[in-house]
Order: sequence, then C-alpha cells, then structure tokens
Amino acid sequence: MVEKKKTTIILFSGDYDKAMAAYIIANGAAAYDHEVTIFHTFWGLNALRKEELVPVKKGFMEKMFAKMMPRGADNMGLSNMHFAGMGPRLIKNVMKKHNAVPLPNLIEMAQEQDIKLVACTMTMDLLGLQQEELLDGIEYAGVAAYLADAEDGNVNLFI
Repeated sequence: MVEKKKTTIILFSGDYDKAMAAYIIANGAAAYDHEVTIFHTFWGLNALRKEELVPVKKGFMEKMFAKMMPRGADNMGLSNMHFAGMGPRLIKNVMKKHNAVPLPNLIEMAQEQDIKLVACTMTMDLLGLQQEELLDGIEYAGVAAYLADAEDGNVNLFI
C-alpha cells in the first residue's frame, strides 16, 4: 500500500493574501490526495477567528489584543498595497471579477476536504484568544503536535 504524502503549512502571517496562498496550496495538496495540516500561530490565528463578537471574560491586555486584531478571515489586511484600508476591498473586487474563491470559502473548502486546521495553544494563551472565539471543527495543539506532523512531511511551508 502506498503511503499518503503529507503537506504541512505554518500560517504565521495575518495578511489576507498570504493566508489565501496558504489555503490555495493546502486545498490543492488535498486534491492531490495529500494529508494536509495548517498550523495557525500568532497573526495567522486571525484566519480562524469568528467574525461575530463572542462574549468571553478577558483581562485588560487580552481585550487590547482582541480590539487590535481583525475578527475573521474576511477582515484581514493585505501585506502590500493596503491603501489605508482600501486595498482589501479593491483586491476582493478584482477577485470577484475573475471568479477567484475568497478566503472564507477557501477555509470552508479546507474543512470539507478534511484538512487539519490547528490553532497554536501557546499563542492563543499569549494573545488571550479562547476556543469559543475560533471556528468550530478545528484542533488545538502546541508545537510538538505540529512537529510530529511535519516530521513525515513531504512538503513543509512557512507562510
């Protein structure tokens, strides 16, 4: 029996375009029958945040991080050409014109393809994020779990 190829991606960036790239690669790898893991850490966790405000108890610093970080994949900024907030709207219009799949839909596709979406628990603690604030159906783990997946990986990416 042929063993499945494995692809692992660390999504560190909170930029819309970089998260899109990670999810396009992940969905493509899954379509090629790879076992895929995306490990979301630091600003990459924003892709997993729910868009709606989830009432959870937080300390002062956690509240400040929550206010500064975008809620949900569709609210993430661009890495370049942000143009005081206009860049994301412009790129989304261009994507719509060219029938490109937006990031929230790429995340849904990933879940439908059983791509393992992992939230870094250490970073969640640092940023004051709680499981209730993140999408349903994801996993929670630390770096050791990522390394266990990456150790057998045929493709390992850091985005």
